[in-house]
Parts: sequence; C-alpha cells; structure tokens
Amino acid sequence: MESLTQKTISIEVYIENTYDRVSSDNNLEQDYLSIPWSIWLQTWLGILDKDLPPANTYELSLKLVSDRQMQTINYQYRHQDKPTDVLAFAALEADLPKPKDANYSLEPLYLGDLVISLDTAAQQAQAQGHSLTTELAWLSAHGLLHLLGWDHPDESSLVKMLNCQTQLLSSVSITT
Repeated sequence: MESLTQKTISIEVYIENTYDRVSSDNNLEQDYLSIPWSIWLQTWLGILDKDLPPANTYELSLKLVSDRQMQTINYQYRHQDKPTDVLAFAALEADLPKPKDANYSLEPLYLGDLVISLDTAAQQAQAQGHSLTTELAWLSAHGLLHLLGWDHPDESSLVKMLNCQTQLLSSVSITT
C-alpha cells in the first residue's frame, strides 16, 4: 500500500503597518491587529496548491495603508489618481520556476506584495453590512489570487474568481 504524504505549506508574512490614522475610528487598529493573517494565508495556499509553483516555503508582504497612501501608490503604479481597496504586485508574473529536484530550494519563494486600504475596507464593510475582518479577508483573498496569476477580464472569469474567494473565506470560517 502506497503512503500518501501531504505537502506542508509554510508561509512567511511580513505585515507592514503604515496606516497613518486619518480615520476617526479608534477601533480600526484593534480590529486589524487581531486578524490571524498567517493562518488565513497558509490555509488558502494549501487550497490553492495546484496554482503554486513548487516550493517548501512561500513569502509575501502585506501592507496596510490609508486611502491617502493608497491613492499615491495607485497613481504611481497604475496612473489612477484615486484610492482603491487592494493592489497586488505579483513577483511571479513571468514563467513560474521549475524545481531542480524533489527537495526544492530552502529559500522561500517570494509571491509578491499586497497593499490594502484600511479606510476603503472599513467603508466597504459598512456598506456591505459585515465586519471589517470579513472585508479584509475578502480583499486579502482577492489579492492573493491576483498574486497567483488569477484575473477577471470578463464576467465568467470574475464569477470563477469570486467563487474561489468564497471558498477561501469559508475555509477560515468567514461567511459573506
């Protein structure tokens, strides 16, 4: 009988909080600091294993910013002079690396950077009638899919991506 080995996915998440507190909501910082980002992302990468290039460890950065900071970043990289909810800067936009052998590299494979506007996330959470945690989960799942090459140029690919996001959120007990 053949033994099945499950791939262990480790992730290193670097959270850079540059939120400049332009919001008057004092509970905002407490809300996002209590989020289990690493657990979410490790769980999601386990689900998305088929979309991942082979590696023992993956790495990404997550930057939480204000609308003012997001507008600057959005203008600098996308030439859109307005804030947005999430930006994903994929490190693997070229061909995915191929393993040289079954042991893979000991170095983490860098997936890219996610930038989320806390101000926009809070506004969208209120408009949708759910918590900031749910909105941040939605945005980080969406951004992660973009880091892995998912896109939504048409309605059918958008529906596929939204369905995957719903599955990812469900895996960490978040419902929308």
